[in-house]
Amino acid sequence: MIPPIADNFVAGETAPEAIERAVELDRRGVGTILNLLGEHYERPEPAAEDRDAYVRLIEDLADAGVEACVSIKPSQLGLDVDESTFRSNLETVVEAAAERGAFVWVDMENHETTDATLDAFEELATAHEWTVGVCLQANLKRTRKDLARLIDVPGKFRLVKGAYDEPDDISYTRKARVDEEYRELLRHAFANRERGVGVGSHDPAMIEHASALAAEHGTDFEIQMLMGVREPAQFDLAADYDVYQYVPYGDRWLSYFYRRVAERRENALFAVRAALGV
Repeated sequence: MIPPIADNFVAGETAPEAIERAVELDRRGVGTILNLLGEHYERPEPAAEDRDAYVRLIEDLADAGVEACVSIKPSQLGLDVDESTFRSNLETVVEAAAERGAFVWVDMENHETTDATLDAFEELATAHEWTVGVCLQANLKRTRKDLARLIDVPGKFRLVKGAYDEPDDISYTRKARVDEEYRELLRHAFANRERGVGVGSHDPAMIEHASALAAEHGTDFEIQMLMGVREPAQFDLAADYDVYQYVPYGDRWLSYFYRRVAERRENALFAVRAALGV
């Protein structure tokens, strides 16, 4: 059982608990992106186990009549084993999603995985149109070129600012510079696409910027936020926009919870208030 405080950021340890969360969000007009917690497997066996768990999750969501997405880290499906293991496992999950009208997001990890992740996305999105999406990080200097390369691929992009501490020579490290780059990536995406743009941000200024760009270019887009972060705003925004909540679950919840609390001051304050009951 996940203890109080942590359960604000993680749906539970099991797939049924995660699906229950998806059903609840659906009733409130918010979509769900489910992520089974796990990453950096160095052996093929746990990667295969999580591959099969995602296939079962997709089947269970279809049986429950819930139109939720799933989101997977490449190292969870064996990229640290080798690229062919990752590709094979991801293809299995995407094919299961294509058969059931589901959608698979591929998360982005550190810069060493970028090429393998984008190559897999491009191949699978071309083979299974509008069934797969990928995350692009504004803090990486290469991302403008990556976006331009993939702009016509029939899959979605989740644009985020980037959470990994990357080397200075390949990344922007100042917040203001990352924000500037994020705005530019949004401008390029909205100007060149009619659909498939995901705005992965809790920043009201970026969401307002995306809304203005959508009105200017007529682009369909969605807003994506984390479970437990600015949830009242998520429900408010859902009255006017397509909003998705990123919902993690699984027995590897502890490290994820600590990352959420550590990365944002307001998350830490929220956790303290919850612990004190105030």
